[in-house]
Amino acid sequence: MRLLLIHARKFGFRRGRKALKEAEEGGLEEGEYENVLVVFIAVEKNDSRNLDGVVERTAKEIMDVYSKVKAGRVLIYPYAHISSELSNPSTALIALRKLEDKLMSLVECHRAPFGWYKEFSLECFGHPLAELSRSIAPPEPKREEREKVKEKYLILMPDGSEMEPENYLRKYPDGEFASLVEKEALKRGLEGGRKPHYLDYCRKFGIEWEPASDLGHMRYGPEGSLIFRLIAEYSRIVLNKLEIPVLEVNGTNMFDLSVPAVRQHAELFGDRLYEIDVEDRQYVLRYAACHQQFSMMKDWTISYRNLPLGSFEVADSYRLEQSGELLLCFRVRKLHMPDLHILCRDLDEAMEMTLKVHDAIWREAEKIGRRYVSIYNTTEGFYRRHKEYFMRLLRREEQPILLHFVPEGKYYWFINVEYTIIDEMGRPREIGTFQIDGGNAERFNIRYMDKDGKEKYPLIIHTAIIGTIERYLYMIFDTIVRDEMRGEKPMLPLWLSPVQVRLIPVGEKHIGECLKIAGEFSDRIRMDVDDRTDLSVNRRIRDAERSWVPYILVVGDREIETGVFKVRRRRGKLTEMRMGELLNEVESQLEGYPWIPLTLPIRLSERPIYSYA
Repeated sequence: MRLLLIHARKFGFRRGRKALKEAEEGGLEEGEYENVLVVFIAVEKNDSRNLDGVVERTAKEIMDVYSKVKAGRVLIYPYAHISSELSNPSTALIALRKLEDKLMSLVECHRAPFGWYKEFSLECFGHPLAELSRSIAPPEPKREEREKVKEKYLILMPDGSEMEPENYLRKYPDGEFASLVEKEALKRGLEGGRKPHYLDYCRKFGIEWEPASDLGHMRYGPEGSLIFRLIAEYSRIVLNKLEIPVLEVNGTNMFDLSVPAVRQHAELFGDRLYEIDVEDRQYVLRYAACHQQFSMMKDWTISYRNLPLGSFEVADSYRLEQSGELLLCFRVRKLHMPDLHILCRDLDEAMEMTLKVHDAIWREAEKIGRRYVSIYNTTEGFYRRHKEYFMRLLRREEQPILLHFVPEGKYYWFINVEYTIIDEMGRPREIGTFQIDGGNAERFNIRYMDKDGKEKYPLIIHTAIIGTIERYLYMIFDTIVRDEMRGEKPMLPLWLSPVQVRLIPVGEKHIGECLKIAGEFSDRIRMDVDDRTDLSVNRRIRDAERSWVPYILVVGDREIETGVFKVRRRRGKLTEMRMGELLNEVESQLEGYPWIPLTLPIRLSERPIYSYA
């Protein structure tokens, strides 16, 4: 905030016409004051980052000057001319009202109306403190202040018993869960290390940072783009197993901070917001699909018979992560959240629904060959009241869970589960999540009609079953690193492999037959042809292996005559198969997964040489 403080012998004002369409209605139309501290004030853009904090600081500064000059009263006078970085009108009015309420509890305080032209007369005292200016910045939470927040960790064992983290590690010092406890509960061993090996795999498929953009934004080459599309489509498929109606929506990524619900939700999110200014208004780039889905849901006519009801979007989302913490695929500034929100009638229905969500999240990790270790963020009161619910969740995990107790009333959710893997660096990495939200339905005015004919606010489950597209990809590549450490060849799951089968014609005369085969099955399998016959067959086989092609077939006279092909599997033995047998094997592995046709030229000779290859 910007302040100009005048200790006035006399001050008077009269309201004129509106200066803003958002001008405050009601309030004072005129005023005459003696021995008054006039606070000319402008609310600035940055104040929205911590509105309560900056109001508290401003009130303290005003009271300090008030006591020194021995004024009889305070007048808050909105005055936009002392700043060129003004906040939006809605935020300014909220801040001024908060400041007025704060000061009124301490001294006689008045406030001139906001958003109006006003004429004023001023007779200022002549002492040294009669004219002062101040710039008040919103406070940043200090480390010691954050540490004062009472938090507690506890281990819940499969038999329902509880252990302190230190005691658990003394008894069970090894394993992935022990690593989670050590790093999350005890904050040990979090220093940096070597470059992760998975980054080399990302580069192989053209998945890397975009150097011409803001830090933390990724780009995907032709192969990476196909992988991205497949994961996005798969995120839709996994919803079907929840067996509830899910409505897919689509919307904008930019929301007006002058809308009270948007601003309040942004304040809950914290300091990782992307904000932009357009035509003197402040907007926030969404950090999940919440804003858009909630904005739509409030306009829907919903009956209790419709619940539970899901809304879904693969939402481009933005988080202003610290540059030193950015990590390709895992911690990024632009991410894609397959965000599902499920409306439920009450807490009992929400808890039952989260058991299905919980199972789906675990099932998807197990398909990749991973087991999560989990952090359950909640209040101790909610846990004690609903311990049997926690035990039902734990039974699916069949291992201990880390309970993280937060203060009552600090967050809008009752429970927030983080499903983490321990990656190749030995660090916990959150992938999937769910929350039970008890506040945003009322905040955004989302209602349903209950069977008693009364409108009620639903509870909202937030979940990303496979995590963000980027983090799911991170888990895929990290799993490949683990496989390679066990002596297996690195490869993508077949459904994510950009090219699933490569045909290598022995000579020029075999290219036509290979193109015919690839064209015949192009609607069932991603198959290409390495027609670069100026290179040796062995060189082309090596290139296919470096590209992680799962199936490689060399095609010559014998194969064309007999229809029997020698199939090189990336993991497995050299086998002779007919094309129908190969297709059956491939399609059996693709069951339940999305399929997209090859997006590259079928002939390798028609492709450019990528700089990342």
